[in-house]
This record gives sequence, structure tokens and C-alpha cells, in this order.
Amino acid sequence: MVYLTRRERFCAAHKLWIEDWTEEKNLEIFGKCANPNWHGHNYELFVTVKGEVNTETGFVIDLRNLRDLIREKVIKKLDHKNVNLDTDFMQRKMSTTENIAIGIWEQLGDEIKILGAELHCVKVQETENNSAAYYGK
Repeated sequence: MVYLTRRERFCAAHKLWIEDWTEEKNLEIFGKCANPNWHGHNYELFVTVKGEVNTETGFVIDLRNLRDLIREKVIKKLDHKNVNLDTDFMQRKMSTTENIAIGIWEQLGDEIKILGAELHCVKVQETENNSAAYYGK
């Protein structure tokens, strides 16, 4: 089994906020992430797939195809967007790094199988100190 990782980047805004809570409680729990005027990050995305090496090509998966898939299904929907308002797969979800990783997994999992590999991990790096990795259910 070989594990292969593709890195992509995107810039996006979001806000952590629960409508049923007061502004004070939102600020207490979420801090500056509850900024009423949103805030943004320069995210890094790491998509790791796994599979056997094709004896003819030497690939687990053609990285060009993986790149194109990630850009089409994920980056186009997130880059320079508001995660809470603009991203279809994040509608009605708290836009935490954890939930973004899960949402990206849901966008890619079945499609990667079609390309001949299996999705192993989606890691979303929100800052140099904070990231979330999702390995599926």
C-alpha cells in the first residue's frame, strides 16, 4: 500500500456563530472567530490517497487527475469565498476546520474511487498552529 498526498491552498472567510446564543456568549466561546464582520485564513489542504502502484504507470493515481478533481470539487467552491455563505457543501454547518475537513472528504471520496485509489485522509491547516485531519468514518 502506498500513500500519496496532494497539497492545495485556498483563502476563505468564515465566522463561528450560533444564532440562538447572545453575542456575549458567542464571543466568550468562539473569541475572535465570532467577529461580526467575519475573518479569514490562508488554508492549506492536504489530500492523501492510498492504493497499490500500477505496474505499468508506476502511479497509485495520476496526480494531474487528483489535482483537477480537488480544484473542481473543492478549491473552486472555497477559494476567495465565504465558507458560511458561498460554499454549497458547508451550508447549515458550523464552519470549523473540523467540519471543513469532513465536508471536503464528502466531496472527494467517491470521485477518488473512480480514479482508482481510496481516500485516506483530508487535512485542513487553518493556521501554522491549527489543523484538523479526517480519516472517514
